[in-house]
Amino acid sequence: MGDVTTGQPMIRVSHLTRRYGRAVAVDDLSFEIGRGEIVGFLGPNGAGKTTTMRILCGFLAATSGDVEIAGHDVHRDPIGVRRHIGYLPERCPLYSDMRVDEFLRFRAALKGVPARQMRERVEAVKEQCGLTDVGRRIIGQLSKGYCQRVGLADALVHEPELLILDEPTIGLDPTQIRQTRDLIRSLAARHTILLSTHILPEVEAVCRRVLILDRGRLVASDSTDRLRQLRRGIVRVTAELKTAPHEDPGTAFAVLPGVRTATADKDGEWRRVRLECEPGADPRSDIFRVAVEHGWTLREVRMEENRLEDVFIALTSGGGSSAGETPERSDS
Repeated sequence: MGDVTTGQPMIRVSHLTRRYGRAVAVDDLSFEIGRGEIVGFLGPNGAGKTTTMRILCGFLAATSGDVEIAGHDVHRDPIGVRRHIGYLPERCPLYSDMRVDEFLRFRAALKGVPARQMRERVEAVKEQCGLTDVGRRIIGQLSKGYCQRVGLADALVHEPELLILDEPTIGLDPTQIRQTRDLIRSLAARHTILLSTHILPEVEAVCRRVLILDRGRLVASDSTDRLRQLRRGIVRVTAELKTAPHEDPGTAFAVLPGVRTATADKDGEWRRVRLECEPGADPRSDIFRVAVEHGWTLREVRMEENRLEDVFIALTSGGGSSAGETPERSDS
């Protein structure tokens, strides 16, 4: 499957490999990400995602291969590369005894923001990240969600072209996840974004394209819509109905044309039957007919939309193999 890039890419990775002794964390990895793209970076634990991100940012050396960010070689010009990157690691390092304003000014100075622009940039990223009201607060007293916002503000303060976000919503509650997702979506107009996450609906909601790694190798690179087509051969239908206690609707539905399997579970006084069908099959009218013939009360019949999760499971091996893990920690 081909990459969807136009013009000079923001990221170019060619035959990237990273070994730890005999263990291979990243194995001959090649891909490109175009300017302005929002790309999801997926894979099971140990797939090599965090290792790859650290190499892209210049924090970790590759064993072999080439990486360019905005035309700058990561090995030959790491400082030039970092000027173009805003990086939010999974475990965001913050100085817990500093105030938000103080921390962001400190980080802006380290990243080369001119003194005359520093106040303006700090105020701008605070507004972008919803931190305007907590500038005087000590970071160690903030909630996990606000600490994540501080980390994102830090990544943005020097106006990078590229944002690399490693699990930006990990540990957040559903409301904080939604807020962070909306914030990332709002940043897409100005930045190229590479987003690593285990929350697949988040990828579908935010990203236009997905890279899937398994054991350090790239197993898929395409738009989310085209990846979902990989699983369109399987049709899944769910029916909810009320039957007599001794009746098994799964047995009745399993013999319908086009149905491979049908399993029934109890949900209080209702039964939920899940059917897996042949490609192109649509047994919904037959389900309705059988329910009428048996006098069953049919509450709902729905054909399930194919999800990116199905593709992820189909393309990866379940993750976490020793070949993909690093001595530092199990790569997420």
